[in-house]
Amino acid sequence: MIKAVISGTGLYTPPATIDNDELVEAFNQFVDLYNDEHAGEIERGDIAPLQHSSSAFIEKASGIKRRHVIDKEGILDPRRMTPYIPERSNDERSVQCDMAVAACNEALEQAGKTPADVDAVIVACSNMQRAYPAISIEVQEALGIEGFAYDMNVACSSATFGLQAAVNSVENGAARSVLVVSPEICSGHLNFRDRDSHFIFGDACTAILVEREENTKAGQGFEILGTSLKTKFSNNIRNNFGFLNRADESGIGKPDKLFVQEGRKVFKEVSPMVAQTIQNHLEALNLSPENLRRMWLHQANLNMNQLIARKVLGRDANEEEAPVILDEYANTSSAGSIIAFHKHKNDLESGDLGVICSFGAGYSIGSVVVRRR
Repeated sequence: MIKAVISGTGLYTPPATIDNDELVEAFNQFVDLYNDEHAGEIERGDIAPLQHSSSAFIEKASGIKRRHVIDKEGILDPRRMTPYIPERSNDERSVQCDMAVAACNEALEQAGKTPADVDAVIVACSNMQRAYPAISIEVQEALGIEGFAYDMNVACSSATFGLQAAVNSVENGAARSVLVVSPEICSGHLNFRDRDSHFIFGDACTAILVEREENTKAGQGFEILGTSLKTKFSNNIRNNFGFLNRADESGIGKPDKLFVQEGRKVFKEVSPMVAQTIQNHLEALNLSPENLRRMWLHQANLNMNQLIARKVLGRDANEEEAPVILDEYANTSSAGSIIAFHKHKNDLESGDLGVICSFGAGYSIGSVVVRRR
């Protein structure tokens, strides 16, 4: 029987950062401009004035302190509030391809492998910058990989769903090894004019190499013991941007063409679903929460992660058991749990168990149980 192993991970972090104070200053400037421009309507009671944000509000609500972004200046311009990422010609690599190649090279180096050892590339993330050709095939070409590639999108759960697809390809013999890549440019679909969500996202790219155990060194990486996926339809996290927008001009530029969510409903509904999914997955593998050394959870909200960990373990988790990278990276959608795994895996000893779990729009939940070799 072929067993699948995570033999390497990689991370691309954009150099530009925005801390909460910088973001709040720009947002509040926008609010003042808006309220001044609509003073008459506000005075008549036709519209409500916009309210200021604050760093204290952001950190209390989310645990986020700063974020990395592809472009800083456009986001902090109170009259723009959108990153400026110039279009590239068709003869140039796309932005997501460049991010992906950087992360993949680190994953390959960590695993001691070259592109010649890889048979497939899966680009799994919340948003692709174009419909086709697939970003994954562009990444495959840029790396010089023979074989096949495809894109997939399950919002914030894309990386764990991609991991299951990679495991399937390796274990059924379709590929010797597969790169799962998540180039998330979340700043591109975030409404920086919305007080409730302007602070949520950052940009990053992760890469994971999944390969046959027989092709790895003894003790290298993490054996994948099992994967579990769950979806349940909900409108509480949504983005209506798509190719049909041009077919109805009335919707162009509306807030729903960016990220929107009912945060309180998401917190209340998703948290117990995630905890139950992890518990059921462990039980199916004849494991219990007491066996877990670490949980690399989706990095969306600190309060949410603490609640999920508490429900799984039956007690509060410490920082070692449920590491957090939210303060540095903010929510990077599907990349979040993999960033946590990438940065907080090397101290585990042979036999230690952990779970990589992501969750988000759909609703979608992906659980991957691993054991240090």
